[in-house]
Amino acid sequence: MRAQNEPELAALLIAPQRELAQQFLATVPETRAFQILADLKSYPPHQTLEIRARQLKPQVVLLDLATDLAAATELVRFIAQMTPPMQVVGLHLSNDPTAILQSLRAGAVEFLYAPFDASIQREAVARLRRLCVVETPAQPELGTVVAFASSKPGSGASTVATQTAFSLHRQSGKKVLLADFDLTGGTIGFYLKLNHGYSLVDALQHAEHLDLALWNSLTVNYGGMDILPAPAAPYADPIDGSRLRILVDHARQMYDWVILDLPSVFQRTSLMAISECERAFLVSTGELPSLHLTVKALKLLDNLGFPKDRFQILVNRADKRVDIRIADMEKLFGAPVHAVLPNDYFSLHRVVTLGQPLGAEGELGRSIENIAQRLSGAVNGGRKSAAVTREMKPAFSQA
Repeated sequence: MRAQNEPELAALLIAPQRELAQQFLATVPETRAFQILADLKSYPPHQTLEIRARQLKPQVVLLDLATDLAAATELVRFIAQMTPPMQVVGLHLSNDPTAILQSLRAGAVEFLYAPFDASIQREAVARLRRLCVVETPAQPELGTVVAFASSKPGSGASTVATQTAFSLHRQSGKKVLLADFDLTGGTIGFYLKLNHGYSLVDALQHAEHLDLALWNSLTVNYGGMDILPAPAAPYADPIDGSRLRILVDHARQMYDWVILDLPSVFQRTSLMAISECERAFLVSTGELPSLHLTVKALKLLDNLGFPKDRFQILVNRADKRVDIRIADMEKLFGAPVHAVLPNDYFSLHRVVTLGQPLGAEGELGRSIENIAQRLSGAVNGGRKSAAVTREMKPAFSQA
């Protein structure tokens, strides 16, 4: 039995061999060494594993080596290169010397085999505790990170993100950062008529060396709010997940609100960024293709294990003449619609032409103000440090 005050190690179990998984899980209540955050029943693609790891933040990955040693060994190598580090424990049905050797060479640190003797597990866990990164105490209150992503490109997520950021700054007077993560087609710089030599790509490339002077040169201030625009030329190279996390954490320390304008939710960059957020809005329109993709997006997010209370659905450009009702949309989504934004082409055309924030005079402006008020009220009503806010409840996944 573990020491009285010794915390359980947060663990992700990956075990296609279900007999192996069941044998190991049967010992967990006795040893109380591991807190199983998720139980994956197949070897995940690297992208999926990276997203789940950033979302759950396990200290240990318990990996089935018996089903496919070659595939498992490749996963060990991938995990060994991830940041923050996770320790890999190989699991097997027997004390297989080949599996032991190959997994340790790939980067695993421990090997356990059926019937998973409790005393052997305790010895392995004692060694693991010395290797695992100990979480620092909760930091003082940090800024809140909110993402806006569309289910279908062109649904207006960038406009809603930009105007919500302005509204939050206008209502609260607090420090706000608006970051355009749509690196191939970002439009915030265009909307606001920014002429700036640096972009979010520069911030990502220098994420490990950000200081106040560098940060001030990378961002541009507009109306009292800081902006990290997308690059002028499309940037299609893959984003380093560790740098993305460093950048978001840095911004969280400097701003009360960090608003991320993301590309389509189906893109890897969006899924990685959402993993770092406290709140995310999925923007749809009332058109059938957009509604269809919103349903698919919700299924994807659910399959990836994102908690449903982290997401709100916004229906943009709603037209009162359209037959489909909000109640019908909610039935289709299996989730409530957080807000409905009217189709106000003329107001948007004016602010884009002038490159200025949308006021609260029109119906669309009032709707945006309401989103900002509800967002601010929800966060301030139960404000926690970032370490607590981002914590996820342990849950078994059907992935």
